[in-house]
Amino acid sequence: MDLLLKVNGYLYYPILIIILIGAGLYFTVRTGFLQISMFGESLRVLREKPHEGEVSSFQALMVSTASRVGTGNIVGVAQAICLGGYGAVFWMWIIALIGGASAFIESTLAQIYKRRSEKGNSYGGPSYYIEVALGSRKLGVLFAIFLILTYAVGFNMLASFNMTDSFRVYDFFVEGKTTWIIGGILAVVAGFCILGGGKRIIKATSTVVPFMGIIFVAMALFMIVKNIAYMPTVFKNIFSDAFNFQAIFGGLAGSALVQGVKRGLYSNEAGMGSAPNAAASADVSHPVKQGLVQMFSVFLDTLVICSATAFMAMASGVEATEELAGAAYVQESLATVFGHYGYVFISLSLTLFAFTTLLGNLYYVDSCLNYLHKKSPSKTFMLCYRLVAILLIFLGSSMKMELAWNVADFLMALMVLVNIPSILLLSNQALAALKDYKEQVQAGKDPHFIGRDIGLDESKLDYWK
Repeated sequence: MDLLLKVNGYLYYPILIIILIGAGLYFTVRTGFLQISMFGESLRVLREKPHEGEVSSFQALMVSTASRVGTGNIVGVAQAICLGGYGAVFWMWIIALIGGASAFIESTLAQIYKRRSEKGNSYGGPSYYIEVALGSRKLGVLFAIFLILTYAVGFNMLASFNMTDSFRVYDFFVEGKTTWIIGGILAVVAGFCILGGGKRIIKATSTVVPFMGIIFVAMALFMIVKNIAYMPTVFKNIFSDAFNFQAIFGGLAGSALVQGVKRGLYSNEAGMGSAPNAAASADVSHPVKQGLVQMFSVFLDTLVICSATAFMAMASGVEATEELAGAAYVQESLATVFGHYGYVFISLSLTLFAFTTLLGNLYYVDSCLNYLHKKSPSKTFMLCYRLVAILLIFLGSSMKMELAWNVADFLMALMVLVNIPSILLLSNQALAALKDYKEQVQAGKDPHFIGRDIGLDESKLDYWK
């Protein structure tokens, strides 16, 4: 544990902070600040309908949002505040704002290099654009392995732990016994959808994600209005603590900057290379359309839902302490208004968040398993894998908090270290596609993409010819 903590310390400060913020700023400038200039266009694209039987931009958004909008939006935010201070919220915002450009680049590339299945559906992700565009099968395999470990093991076990941890406030909770019961129930319910495959995952997430997001934000708005007189203090605490340079430049693992980057990355996943696996499945007329949709997903996750968690907790006046790190901080905050029902609301929210996180995560894992096999694995292999995935969900419920978070932090750092350099090398192609898109919009057209128009080798493309 101590070794893992030390390694994560070096990975996140200064390596990943420099890589994530540096790449995000570079993409922001090169795209002409599209997070602002094309935000309205991203909303318009979301309303487009796909061809019959294909995955829509909205459905692809919901799969990626199912993974992004998870227990990290409640527990991750609360932990960042309790361990890093109120300023962690500011750095989560920064990671989301500039990370939106990174999300655009990686998802546009995934669309450009998406592959066509035997059934005519599209699929893809970082492993595919790394192999096809960069010409490195070995690096593509390495990324696929990192993603499988991150999501099937690290993130899914963490999601299971976070949900189970929210039940510790109840009198019926018995350490050891209750965790296994709750973990078992979650594993069985998630297993029903997991064993149904990708189509069932898409259907479940596109139904549950919008519902749970609206309810959660509504509760946050109620808490903000209820404690409106305290909101100026909330913003003062966030901005004053965000620039605690003594802690930041001392490289402290518990500084607001480091915690904000860790939990911001865990929550919105911008630049990690996960969302492109969902983005590649969408049926759109131009790759940039799905890039814009995934950019919007980052904003939805962090600027809306993570902020909702932060505001509802901080507005309550409950002091953020290390002892409350996790679900307990938000539960105690809601309890100031709703009493025992505040505990129940967070437990129910985490149950839904954990459920959709598990489904979105395993959708990504399915994509990478297909890549490693160069085709869809056999039914026997997929059944065995899904049974193992269900077992890991069950085991995750009884992990220790420090181990659960450190394993997840380490694994997602490995994904970033492969994906960000790759999209930096390929970014000119995504930028050329963006230029092509803007020119068609300005000409009053509904943008349609042809690879050779931006100088792509069509022999490397399954689509866009």
